[in-house]
Amino acid sequence: MNNFIYYAPTKVYFGKGEHEKVGEIVAGYGFKKVFLHFGGGSVKRSGLLDTVETKLREAGIDLVEFGGAQPNPVISHAREGIALCRREGCDLVLAVGGGSAIDESKVIAVGSQNDADPWEFTTKKKVPEKALPVGVILTLAATGSEMSASAVITNDELGLKRGYNSDFHRPLFSILNPELTYTVPPYQTACGIVDIMMHTLERYMTIPSEAEISDRIAEGLVKTVITAGRAAMANPKDYEARANLMWAGSLSHNDLTGCGRSYMTVSHQIEHELSGMFPEVAHGAGLAVIFPAWMRYTYKHYLSRFTQYAVRVWNCEMNFDHPERTALEGIEKTEEYFRSIGMPLRLSELGIGEDSIHEMAVKCTNYGTRVLKGPIEYGEKEIEEIYRLCL
Repeated sequence: MNNFIYYAPTKVYFGKGEHEKVGEIVAGYGFKKVFLHFGGGSVKRSGLLDTVETKLREAGIDLVEFGGAQPNPVISHAREGIALCRREGCDLVLAVGGGSAIDESKVIAVGSQNDADPWEFTTKKKVPEKALPVGVILTLAATGSEMSASAVITNDELGLKRGYNSDFHRPLFSILNPELTYTVPPYQTACGIVDIMMHTLERYMTIPSEAEISDRIAEGLVKTVITAGRAAMANPKDYEARANLMWAGSLSHNDLTGCGRSYMTVSHQIEHELSGMFPEVAHGAGLAVIFPAWMRYTYKHYLSRFTQYAVRVWNCEMNFDHPERTALEGIEKTEEYFRSIGMPLRLSELGIGEDSIHEMAVKCTNYGTRVLKGPIEYGEKEIEEIYRLCL
């Protein structure tokens, strides 16, 4: 087991009706003026935004609305939010929505308190020195951003989607009411299921190292998501299924499942070029295409891990004479599951062809300046080959 630091400072309010406590929660911290950030019309149509605003005002909290966070949030919109947040003198950024609203809120919280363009932090040219605190009311189980140190944003001028980690990104508190996910469309529910699985499996199928307790936590989480995912797709108002997905999403990306081992982000980085260049591609759908191809490309380099995954997660029978067959069966089971919940498995299903592969691979290596590391190293050649497995 590798050395590690585990830090998960976010206070979680979990369960039915917890979002209605937002006023007393915010007032309890002493905040006076909230920068309220959200996405499209769903939080308005559902009445959630009205409820949140009413509860805040009843608690004597002033607020500034800033909507418009889009799937695959963009830096140009975040810059608008930063300017507004500074101008209004807000002391808390409160995200109401899923990972897109949360990630953009993190960018706004950091950008409003530092004299630098936020893209400079994303590209690691500069390091933030301070930030406003961030609170969350979660409406989609997917990215785990409600407890993570990560924020992902797209530069819409360059077509580059990038993320960076900072302790400033850790939300101060997150309110998780599974009931708020009942109205999430099936496709987005499925995208969230894939994202939760990937955040866990990228910590599980990483550079070889031993961490048995982390393995068992990760395997248990993924098996729970597989079962709860099926149940939520069959019955969107299955509270227990939605609750398990929501809590799994938080645990999948708060670093718990990776304690004692490295966090490999190869699949995520390769997918970022899809949804960075093609913003209409949902992140989870892109991962459903990329991850099985990455597995097929990589399994021989870490065969014991892939057979363990097949046996423990998918209940495959171990073939000791031909272990590669067991590994491939686990990959096939993964693809079958993704397909069963309505996810794509090929780039062609996303409208992306061979002509985009080279550019995506070049961008994924930051124009030849980085190599992605996992069980092997992935440069431009390897990344192109993985993309071609997705055709």
